[in-house]
Amino acid sequence: MKIGFIGMGNMAQAIAAGFIYSGKIDGTDVYAYAPHQDKLKSNATKIGFVPAPTPKALVTSVDVVIIACKPYQIEDVLEEIGKDLKGKALVSIAAGWSFDSYEKILGKDTRIQCIMPNTPAMVGEGVLLFERIHSLNEDERNEIIDLFGSLGLVEELPTELMGIGGAVSGCGPAFMDMIMEAYADAAVKYGIPRTLAYKLISQTMLGSAKLQLQSGSHPGVLKDAVCSPKGSTIRGVEALEKAGLRAACMDAVDSIMDFINNR
Repeated sequence: MKIGFIGMGNMAQAIAAGFIYSGKIDGTDVYAYAPHQDKLKSNATKIGFVPAPTPKALVTSVDVVIIACKPYQIEDVLEEIGKDLKGKALVSIAAGWSFDSYEKILGKDTRIQCIMPNTPAMVGEGVLLFERIHSLNEDERNEIIDLFGSLGLVEELPTELMGIGGAVSGCGPAFMDMIMEAYADAAVKYGIPRTLAYKLISQTMLGSAKLQLQSGSHPGVLKDAVCSPKGSTIRGVEALEKAGLRAACMDAVDSIMDFINNR
């Protein structure tokens, strides 16, 4: 299987690097096109993929085309390469685009799969949401799932849940980063050096998440296990409850969904 990226921003670079570094695919079978050729060639040298001079040249060289450009650029890209996509597989990682969106433009001659990744895929700890409806053949889809599985957790969602899935896993890293920054600020306030503060908080978040995933325990049960009677942790929990932490988290997701549903 030869794979080609149209667009080579941070997420596409992370995915391409993950594929190559995992050994799932050889760099000579990974192609990429981006309009800024000098930057593209620099990234190609760093990551190990093959730069393509034009979108058409890329499409004719590969079996699977990964659409990784900005969502607003996609219609123009499809107008340019749509005819060349016949008989190919198209994988999209663009927010807001679904199977139906692509099929209306490309028809049934192109096999389509939409995926929503997130930034932790850069370190092999991502969430990769596969839209349930697709037109890939079975072997092809299994191979693509295996490829993306090298970047983290692969889960399948129906089309109507891709929006909320993307809001939670796609936007969620920004919220986790804000929480890490806030707790690190508190640590610095009481004397811990900034670099060490980030390390302590990040490892605490990583460890807590891993404990929940491996144990399968309800987060409330894990929280209770840290809260001793008349102890320090329960006082911090009380402060967070008074500040409306849970409601603020839900409000953040509501804001994202309002934006998605009204754009």
